[in-house]
Amino acid sequence: MTTTLRPTEPLQRSTDGELSRHFQVCVNSRPVGTLHLSASPNAGAPVARITDLRIEEPDRRRGRGTVAALAAEEVARGWGCRQIEVQVPATAEAALRLVGALGYVLRNRGMEKRLGDTPPALPAGSRGRGFTEAEYEPWLADASEKYARMWHERGLSEADARERSRRDHARLLPRGLTTEGVRISVLEHEGTRVGILWLALRADDAWVYRVETDADHRGKGHGRTLMLLAEAQTIGAGRHVLALNVFAGNTPAERLYESLGYVTVAHALYKDLV
Repeated sequence: MTTTLRPTEPLQRSTDGELSRHFQVCVNSRPVGTLHLSASPNAGAPVARITDLRIEEPDRRRGRGTVAALAAEEVARGWGCRQIEVQVPATAEAALRLVGALGYVLRNRGMEKRLGDTPPALPAGSRGRGFTEAEYEPWLADASEKYARMWHERGLSEADARERSRRDHARLLPRGLTTEGVRISVLEHEGTRVGILWLALRADDAWVYRVETDADHRGKGHGRTLMLLAEAQTIGAGRHVLALNVFAGNTPAERLYESLGYVTVAHALYKDLV
């Protein structure tokens, strides 16, 4: 039996250059599932993403998903992609085993925490304040450089990593400190700056884009305080779910989030297309 992908629509191309196409997964021309593949221009050469892959129950555990994923990689290569990504829910153990067997590598975990109605108190001597315009530009340059370095360490070329950093920061902060829903805060302890928090308020939740303790003040519990500040701001804005990504290998951050009650909801994995 032969498993193939059959397009169900013309190739879609958005105004910002993203490619997208839906397929049927077929066995000897018989539909057994669906697959959706997209490719984002966020990082120079497009990065492909399997956004949905479903095999109907009677045809599961027969290798259909494996062949469909491999076929999607060939389509992505035809689009000029050098890398492909997939996000797998934490509860989908079979899917995690599948992508692991295909050579995908864990990039990061998506975590979240459901919050109550009472904002947590910060430790004595600690307080959060808003960013000033004078602080913003130096911070943006530093954050962009560190973000690009992080992507380079996780498989992107240096040029693609810098392009991804440029695009992502332009998309998330189109109007700088006045971007709607964005809160960039300084954490001070006894009058000294010790860290920075970047929080984004969304329709139903809030997202931590960056939490960083200044180098001279690490190991003193300020990372935990920054997360408490994020929770307080989230609750104060009427949201009750706080979410974030933690990159694989960042063990101190993983331990911190787990100790605060954050749970893994999804795994993001990637594979280089050679």
